[in-house]
Amino acid sequence: MLILMLVAAVTMWLRPLVTDRLYFRSTTTRLIKHPCKKNIALYLGKQVFFTTDNFETSLLPFTIPTSMQVGVPEVTSAHFAGSLLLLVVNHKVYTYDYESNSWNLSLGIKHPVTHVSGDNCCYTGSLFCVDVSNLVFAYFRGDQISQTYIYYSNTGGFSFWNYHYDGQAEIVGSLGGIFHLFSLSQVGMLVVDQGKGMFKYSDHPLNRSLGLSFDYNGTLDIVIAPGQKGILLLWFEKSLLFSHNAGQLVDTVRVKKGDQTLFTSIFEAQITIHNIAVNENELAVITQEDNLYYGNLGIVPSSIIKFADQHIWSEEAALVFRSSGILEILTPLRDAAFAAFDFQKCLVNIQAILMDPELHVGRCNIEFLKGEFTYRMYTIDMHSQLELTALLIPQPGTSLIPLVMVSNPHSLGFQATFYESGYTSDGNTKYKLDIYLKQQQHWGRTDFNFTSRIHCVWVTLTDLGPHFCLSPLQSTLISVGCDLDKKIWVPCLMAVIPALWEAEFYDPGFQGQKSSQDLRVFYSYQQLGCPLLVYYDTPWKPVVELWRKDRFQEVVDAEYVLLEVNGQFSYSYSLTAKSAMCTSQPQNWTTMIKETGGPFFWNRENYVSCHDPNNDAPLRWPDVQYQILGGRTANQIIFSHNNGFYVFYISIVDPYYSYCQLETVFSIYVYGAFPVQLVSAGVVMVLLISSILGSVWLAYMIPRLLRTARGRRMKRFVAQLYGRCKAVCQFRASATARTGTEPLGRHRSSYGGRSDH
Repeated sequence: MLILMLVAAVTMWLRPLVTDRLYFRSTTTRLIKHPCKKNIALYLGKQVFFTTDNFETSLLPFTIPTSMQVGVPEVTSAHFAGSLLLLVVNHKVYTYDYESNSWNLSLGIKHPVTHVSGDNCCYTGSLFCVDVSNLVFAYFRGDQISQTYIYYSNTGGFSFWNYHYDGQAEIVGSLGGIFHLFSLSQVGMLVVDQGKGMFKYSDHPLNRSLGLSFDYNGTLDIVIAPGQKGILLLWFEKSLLFSHNAGQLVDTVRVKKGDQTLFTSIFEAQITIHNIAVNENELAVITQEDNLYYGNLGIVPSSIIKFADQHIWSEEAALVFRSSGILEILTPLRDAAFAAFDFQKCLVNIQAILMDPELHVGRCNIEFLKGEFTYRMYTIDMHSQLELTALLIPQPGTSLIPLVMVSNPHSLGFQATFYESGYTSDGNTKYKLDIYLKQQQHWGRTDFNFTSRIHCVWVTLTDLGPHFCLSPLQSTLISVGCDLDKKIWVPCLMAVIPALWEAEFYDPGFQGQKSSQDLRVFYSYQQLGCPLLVYYDTPWKPVVELWRKDRFQEVVDAEYVLLEVNGQFSYSYSLTAKSAMCTSQPQNWTTMIKETGGPFFWNRENYVSCHDPNNDAPLRWPDVQYQILGGRTANQIIFSHNNGFYVFYISIVDPYYSYCQLETVFSIYVYGAFPVQLVSAGVVMVLLISSILGSVWLAYMIPRLLRTARGRRMKRFVAQLYGRCKAVCQFRASATARTGTEPLGRHRSSYGGRSDH
């Protein structure tokens, strides 16, 4: 204890002297835990405390530097976003980076706000945790909707922007104030009008209508159960409400004793709530009447039971679940000699208390429940499916009826099969539960609207006994979006050497214009692998394969586009916009490069099909080349009379094939194009035949001509000419022999020199 006091004293001495002590103006306490880092928490009471070691050491009250100019340092709301703690102090949002111990004022908020909220950690099981989202909302609670400014941040709270709520205009004037804003699988807003509360949602299809209304009395706080499974607890001192589906249906939490319902609501039971705590499956309530209540967040109507009277309540007490079945009651105690506070921790063993026969809690019907998917994350891409399996063993003499639930049934559907799978060593029956999941639009059960949100799927039981089974919930994360293990690949056959593209066949600007100089391209086998062999005179399109990890999935038949990465344009397409049956002007690389500012940005996000009836672009140039391959058309590539290799960028542009941007680079080698002949083959053939016929004709005519008088005269003339030529040649030969080998006109003199004649 002495060491702790010394640490507190040194800490207080090192802390900046000019600070404002934060406080929380409420008759009830709040304990906000980091959704992923269990040792980090914020305590809100008459004093505010921040801990990074789960309140194990003495703490000084939490303060904010006066340089922040907060004015009145009253905290009205707090929220964790990664390594940041966001606090609303005197109607402004401040961020505290607990890793660097630094404060900042959030930018972009121009009007007073009272609350911040956002995504919770997607799952916080003991073995698995997804990081906290950076999406944060800031707003003034209780303002009329027509006068409310809602701000959002996707930077964790550093900067905020105005949030334009889809469909907000539809409810302006018909509803009262905004009292809470949250984000699970979609953004939900709690609105209040004339004593009725209801939820309004941002995304399809829930944005079409309001959630079912419920009685609203008092200013409700909303607690999101860890794991983002759509479980909401709405409470204030005299009310405790519960929703399994993110507020679409809201019901009161009942007070029970055994199987008997004593009161249908907290208000009816005249209970005054001081603080509540929830985990993935449990609920605890401490009241100002010095009582502790416990409940289970099952699928059956939620209820709580009263534990035996214990003197555990104090004005500063707060509840938190340390683990499943272990509840902790935290109370700050002021040190008599120092300004630091120690936290008294009272542990409550829920399992031991539930054994009390006076509680009349029925025995849990389940002996064993284990899902192989628990604490794991899966992805469902477009046209993909997922199969999960759970093993169940009931207690001897009991039976089980499992119930599968999803957090957003509008997006994700399933089929479940429950059957016997054997026996245990003591003869008890084992059961298996197979869950087959798929997107609802691919079942044909909803309209064709795609989302990319994270949804949770969990398995629970309908008759397991609402209190005795502490942790029956088996849950997992399912991300409806891009499967990062997917990739496309174009298979190859052989390898080749580099080549030279002449200036007339490529354009570095990808506009099909002749370049001013040749381009030498060096082939990178390490990056491109082996190229595909393509004969130049055959229309061609690649065979695109879809792979997941190291396994082949299918041949892609979706629409895709190709672009030669070096600007080579010595190829064309077999179809035009007209022959491709386009009803509107199709996109092409020229227009897409101008729109996006560069090549390689034509993808599923900006693709518009010319066959889409909603595309109102008129077909003005029907003869333009249709540059989309695959899909409903038989479009192909036609190469010009040139050998060489091409390096193609390929992008799947079909928006309904996958959430992923599937793209890759591959190469082909075009062969078989012999040099172009200057004279056509027909002319060569005619000349060859003519020469043969001419030779045959001469062989026939010359002997006949020699037998005529003219032929004899010509023969004598040739003989005379031959004789003269022969005499001249003999004379020259004899002259050369007499004078040696020196040329005529030069010979050596008797004095050893040379004289000329």
